[in-house]
Amino acid sequence: MSTIEVDDRGDRLVVVLNRPDQRNAINAAMIADLHQVCDLAEHDPKPMVLVGKGQHFAGGADISELRERRRPEALAGINRNLFDRVARLSQPTVAAVHGYALGGGAELTYACDIRIAGPSAVFGNPEPGLGILAAAGASYRLPELVGKSVAKQMLLGGSDLDAQAALRTGLVLEVVDDPLAAAHELIDRVVRQSALALRLTKTIVDAPGDHRWADDIAQAVLFETDDKQERMTTFLERKKR
Repeated sequence: MSTIEVDDRGDRLVVVLNRPDQRNAINAAMIADLHQVCDLAEHDPKPMVLVGKGQHFAGGADISELRERRRPEALAGINRNLFDRVARLSQPTVAAVHGYALGGGAELTYACDIRIAGPSAVFGNPEPGLGILAAAGASYRLPELVGKSVAKQMLLGGSDLDAQAALRTGLVLEVVDDPLAAAHELIDRVVRQSALALRLTKTIVDAPGDHRWADDIAQAVLFETDDKQERMTTFLERKKR
């Protein structure tokens, strides 16, 4: 892969956007490489950490490529289809964000389940200033993450969220000096949990509308697993000590 680095650590995938001289701008090659990462994560599900090399997460899409795209490319949803695929991954995904996460870079973080920011992090969607809209997920993910009012301030008013504003609005879990280290600490907690319980929980949380019966069915599946019996037995035995 020419634009990213992938470190498979056995219990997690670490994905590094690797175009630091271009602020990790997301171009067609990176889209193709990230689809390969999704292939890996779908074939062998495990939590994933995404981070940018250098000073920024991703400063947006590659404008030189974006300028040449026309109606067929827009209708193909090139970036949106990738980010939707990232959002559908069965195990938790965490974006460790430092510096700029703008445009498509911001939308990639919105597709992740959890975001952790460094003090320099800035989230924004300046697409209307370039004559286009944020069409790779911001219009439907951002309002769910920060509320419609803040989403409109960003998508219509051109406002950015710095790290502290992102924390106040709930876009990020925390602001720390080393977001990648914090992301690994979070994944350390995640991998100690039941992979199936996490998968079903994520599916339920992301499902639209009222899904009470789905909750019951998912719980019924988990109640019959050996993993549930072993985990609860261990908990009760530890409590007796």
